[in-house]
Amino acid sequence: MNRNLLFIALAQLLWGFGEGMFFNFVPIYLDNQFLLDKDEIGWALGAFGFAMAITHIPAGHLADRIGRRPLLIFAWALGLVSTLVMGFARALPLFLIGYFGYGLTAFVASPLSSYVTAARGKWSVGTVLSLSSATYGMGMVLGPVTGGWIGDHYELRMSFFAAAVIFVLSNLFIIFVGSQPIDHHDPEAPPPSLRSNQRFIILMGVLGFAIFSMYLAQPLTPNFLEGVRGLSLSQTGIVFTMGALGNSLMAILFSRTHPRQGFLFAQGLVILFAVLIWKGSSLPIFALGYFLLGGFRAGRPLVQAQARELVHDSQMGVTYGIMETITSIVFILTPPVAGILFELDPMIVYPLSIGLLMISIVVSYLFSPRKVSHA
Repeated sequence: MNRNLLFIALAQLLWGFGEGMFFNFVPIYLDNQFLLDKDEIGWALGAFGFAMAITHIPAGHLADRIGRRPLLIFAWALGLVSTLVMGFARALPLFLIGYFGYGLTAFVASPLSSYVTAARGKWSVGTVLSLSSATYGMGMVLGPVTGGWIGDHYELRMSFFAAAVIFVLSNLFIIFVGSQPIDHHDPEAPPPSLRSNQRFIILMGVLGFAIFSMYLAQPLTPNFLEGVRGLSLSQTGIVFTMGALGNSLMAILFSRTHPRQGFLFAQGLVILFAVLIWKGSSLPIFALGYFLLGGFRAGRPLVQAQARELVHDSQMGVTYGIMETITSIVFILTPPVAGILFELDPMIVYPLSIGLLMISIVVSYLFSPRKVSHA
């Protein structure tokens, strides 16, 4: 591993630890601290998805034009400030400002993916993106159980301050990341535009449907575990910790698989998550379900690896930006739908998600690109 990938890895490890302390608890915090209804929580999570969505394509363009390092540094700093705002907020409007500000930091996804792709050396695209995701997931392993313990023994808002301390250290590592040269195409022979790249457009349709199917059951599962299954914050933290462990281990496991085949298998793991949460009745079963949910995070780098083979180097940033925008649009639409379904019947979202995922696996098998390099 070269120096820059090492600093990226350390920064992501610490960020995952800090984010894990509070991120999965936000739906519970909105419920307990600000007394929002489940559909209102769904709309808040959807608005968070909107904050994520609006920045990805501009960030991808900027990464291709001015370089990736400045965007990494800005995103890390914004995440720290936003976390402090959430911690200090006593009223809902200020908390939402911090929460949506934290959502804006999602723009870092495309510059970060572009950065590690360019720095990968002899590694394949799928491997370096999966290992990058795994490093973040490793950091998240201890975050949820720590945040749950803080919530049970002090108050949940203190987890934001604890996370901010970790984020300071993460910011220090990201500052030491070196710059990269900007990729250019031959002006005499420009690559085809993404809008005319039919294989890329089809893959984006596959991605959108798959992400919606995989994510539908996730937004209000924390509330389901606490309110319907009766788990404490500490127990919920254990479940989230197992999820983070699953994120990391699944990313490592999938890092050497063929991207197309791995993405199909990842969706199957999310089906098992929905089944276990739906039919389970004990903490170990819920923890296993969240462990298998690691297929959701592991699957995303595999789609990125497929897309990378369809575009020119100079389009890499905007390509990843488009993919993250599609994912974020799903994150906008899905939580309100999940909230409405939760109010009708807390159970119904799980069999619905399972059915959609079965369809998605067939769609992904039929329409994903079949000739994608694994080297």
